[in-house]
Amino acid sequence: MLAENLARVHERIAQACQRCGRDPASVTLICVTKGVPADTVGELIRLGVRDIGENRVQEAREKIQAVAASQVRWHLIGHLQRNKAKDALALFAMIHSVDSAALAQELQRHAAAQDRTVDVLVQVNVSGEATKSGCAISEAAGLARHVMGLGHLKLRGLMAIPPLTEDPEQARPHFRKLRALRDELSPELKLSIGMSGDFEVAIEEGADFIRIGTAIVGPRETGH
Repeated sequence: MLAENLARVHERIAQACQRCGRDPASVTLICVTKGVPADTVGELIRLGVRDIGENRVQEAREKIQAVAASQVRWHLIGHLQRNKAKDALALFAMIHSVDSAALAQELQRHAAAQDRTVDVLVQVNVSGEATKSGCAISEAAGLARHVMGLGHLKLRGLMAIPPLTEDPEQARPHFRKLRALRDELSPELKLSIGMSGDFEVAIEEGADFIRIGTAIVGPRETGH
């Protein structure tokens, strides 16, 4: 099942890229494995998955230790509490969910102590939903510029989660808002947008990272 699902997602990525004149190689597929056992993660790696997304630090730690795959890049895509910043730095190649200056400063502090630089994205609450993490869209540019000024954080882009909807087209205006903000800051920044229900629309709107769980691993508690 995993191999077939993965092949189908790659096919859909290629078709979406063809529609908007993009190279499929410009889209990084992050397989989201929240709620997925370590042996399944190991199978995904054997199938060629090289970017894996997790929502929680503790769950990620257990899987990273279990699969011990040095060729995999692990992405933190869930909300990060400041008291878990040091742990997150030890586990993840990229943190997609920096949503406050306080969290950025905490990551900076620990990264400086380790004399390393960490790739991060600023998470933006493009819909304004109270239940969503992310900084307000009115504060996003300021936060992004703050992160750019921190010597041990490398701002790689912006991340957003649109409202959950049956119609993927309803996500398009939210993706466009984030893209406009990115263009204002720097066209070099990446967009982390698109999940199982809307990733084709996200690709059409410029997604560089798509975060796919259910479409690959099935209807588990992936959250993406």
